[in-house]
Amino acid sequence: MASVNKVILVGNCGRDPEIRYLPSGQAVANVSVATSSRRKDRNSGEMIEDTQWHRVTFYDRLAEIAGEYVKKGRPIYVEGRLKYGKYTGQDGIEKNTVDIIATELQLLGGREGMGGGDEGGGGGGYSRPAAAPRAPAPAPRQAPAAAPARQSSGFDDMDDDIPF
Repeated sequence: MASVNKVILVGNCGRDPEIRYLPSGQAVANVSVATSSRRKDRNSGEMIEDTQWHRVTFYDRLAEIAGEYVKKGRPIYVEGRLKYGKYTGQDGIEKNTVDIIATELQLLGGREGMGGGDEGGGGGGYSRPAAAPRAPAPAPRQAPAAAPARQSSGFDDMDDDIPF
């Protein structure tokens, strides 16, 4: 039976990447990524924002790219896998960790500070070389066409809970 360990994050960098090199020469970059969700409190009716912080580790060429282009506050898209670990703190208490080992990185937002031309669009995508070629993605299903009952801009029926 096959198994899957995959994480997709879209969030903002909490700090500039820390880059280091292993004795083998392999580059490693660490960054923290914040993701937020909003919900309405049942009792007070106030909107509550919940922010989660994720530790992301990049390796090899992806680490070098992250070190060069990822900056604090920049929105990024990261794909990777979860890695659980344990360590003993200075106080002698064993603590658990969860890291995301990134396999893909895409820079989101504008090209500010990137030194590029006027090519608009949102950043570039980078990924680690895959060990084996991926199967092609399934073709997207088309939604049934709605009957044109009234003249509209097409945005009237969109859900307002879109997170971005």
